Amino acid sequence: MLLLIQYTLIFSSVLLLVALGGCFSEHSGVINLGLEGIMVIGALGGALMMRAMPAGTSALVIVLLTLLAAIVFGVVYSALLAVASINFKADQTIVGTALNMLGTAAATVFVKAINTAANPNDHSATIIYVEPKKAFVKTIGSFEFNWFMVVAVIVLILAYVILYKTRFGLRLMACGEHPQAAASVGINVFKMRWAGVLISGALGGLGGICYILAGVSQWQFEYGVAGFGFLALAVMIFGQWKPLRIALAALLFGLFRALSNVYAGFDFLAALNIPGTVYNMMPYIVSLIVLALTSGKSRAPKAEGIPYDKGMR
Repeated sequence: MLLLIQYTLIFSSVLLLVALGGCFSEHSGVINLGLEGIMVIGALGGALMMRAMPAGTSALVIVLLTLLAAIVFGVVYSALLAVASINFKADQTIVGTALNMLGTAAATVFVKAINTAANPNDHSATIIYVEPKKAFVKTIGSFEFNWFMVVAVIVLILAYVILYKTRFGLRLMACGEHPQAAASVGINVFKMRWAGVLISGALGGLGGICYILAGVSQWQFEYGVAGFGFLALAVMIFGQWKPLRIALAALLFGLFRALSNVYAGFDFLAALNIPGTVYNMMPYIVSLIVLALTSGKSRAPKAEGIPYDKGMR
């Protein structure tokens, strides 16, 4: 049971971070379907930073620099979505899909090039080792406490305060509801949408490095992040684009994802003789069921996915 709680909290942290990123982007009026690719690139940045740090680096420095690298990589990659969707008014769905495909492919090629340069005889390695992950984990009894759990809670509180208690957040949401009205009172819609997308990139990058550090000491980037970017979108929709509801949805989806890791440890589940692949599929099946039942009542920001045109009224 303790292991189930542990995995539930860490997977919920990943989903919460990425879903809140998507929430900021969509509240600004931009649909970010590229969260999957952003997670991969953010994970790549954090993993490369850990690889570059010399042995003996303090745990605090490892944590801070890794988080910073993941954020920077995520922000830079999300800027591609911002340029295409905001400045050039490209179709946001197509751009997001392209970012997902490019992210995994680019990370795989990049890691393979690094490993090949280090070992010219190995032309197939797409694995990067992340041994310093121990800096992110503190063992309390038999429970492994991950610092990303704290990061997720802090981000949740900040997201709520920023969206509902600050001028920036209210302006951001105004741009996702009625950008022309927002512009009429002096709000720069382009800047606010850029801000929303870049924030989603930062949080998506954090979610990516959190995912690959969840329980492994090495990562093969050609596997991507197993659809967690899309699960985060389902969490965001189920949570009605509201931070507190998103947190509850993340816990629910995180629980089903955790079951695929620990089901063998529960006698009553093992007695059912259900193949492990079914448990692996469970979070995605649940997401389909939940969205099918709740999509009719979903109230997305009215202007999301619609390119802003100053001439429109």
